[in-house]
Amino acid sequence: MASLEEAGELGLPDQGFKRTLKDLFAGAVGGVAQVLLGQPFDIVKVRLQTTQQYKNALDAATTIYKNEGASAFYKGTLTPLIGIGACVSVQFGGFHYARRAFEARNLEKTNKPDLSYGQYYAAGAFAGVANTFLSSPIEHIRIRLQTQPHGANRLYNGPIDCVKKLSAHEGVLRGVYRGSAVTLLREAQAYGSWFLAYEYLINADAKRNGIKREEISTLKVAFYGGLAGEALWLASYPFDVIKSKMQTDGFGENMKYKNMRDAFAQTWRVEGVRGFWKGIGPTLLRAMPVSAGTFATVEMTMRLIS
Repeated sequence: MASLEEAGELGLPDQGFKRTLKDLFAGAVGGVAQVLLGQPFDIVKVRLQTTQQYKNALDAATTIYKNEGASAFYKGTLTPLIGIGACVSVQFGGFHYARRAFEARNLEKTNKPDLSYGQYYAAGAFAGVANTFLSSPIEHIRIRLQTQPHGANRLYNGPIDCVKKLSAHEGVLRGVYRGSAVTLLREAQAYGSWFLAYEYLINADAKRNGIKREEISTLKVAFYGGLAGEALWLASYPFDVIKSKMQTDGFGENMKYKNMRDAFAQTWRVEGVRGFWKGIGPTLLRAMPVSAGTFATVEMTMRLIS
């Protein structure tokens, strides 16, 4: 049976609101850490997904460094630094909002607030869907900046210029928000898997060692968060490939993909199964430290402000 404190937190609107604000703040801090750790890996991933000019991840990284300099690994960082902080804030805020809703429902029906793992996945998927409104344009702008020609031939002078030019082509919805349908599918699957894997590992550790979740060390939190990051990408990577292809596609007569379904079909026809997994190596390499840092930062922030 839930304690009076648990029941009060689930039942009182002001307490739930304060808890959500804390979740949002901790997520934002985790998002900044995520961008700073992951941006160099991300640009290599996007280049591998959207071009044929590199043999592998090492060749891509070496070529980028040789031709564009070290600063190229942080191309388009301003947009995700602001935007991903907001996205991770929404992810954690959305997940814990849905989790508390499930806890309240379970408490009413079974007198126990504990979530099933199906409910953990659903709460994570809810967070991913809520996050799509932010993540779709943010990632689209970042990808355009990461893949544009270097030097004098560049297409965009920065994120604001990119938004203006994308909007001028096909408007906000078809321009800036291009690829939103596949982004929504990716976000739901990715964050459902991310939070499910993390909660499973944390709960298993607490049960195995007979301790409370809050007593699990930060090192273990980081390790389990890193493993959850691997699960996130393995579960959702094909959607991410299609998203990248659509968000680097041309406009008008230069448009290669009519829609998400066409992008899937063309990728299958031209590249086969391997086409859906291009760039998975650096992505998984990136996932462990980035996801570990995100969960550890969020956990430490929550412990400080609770």
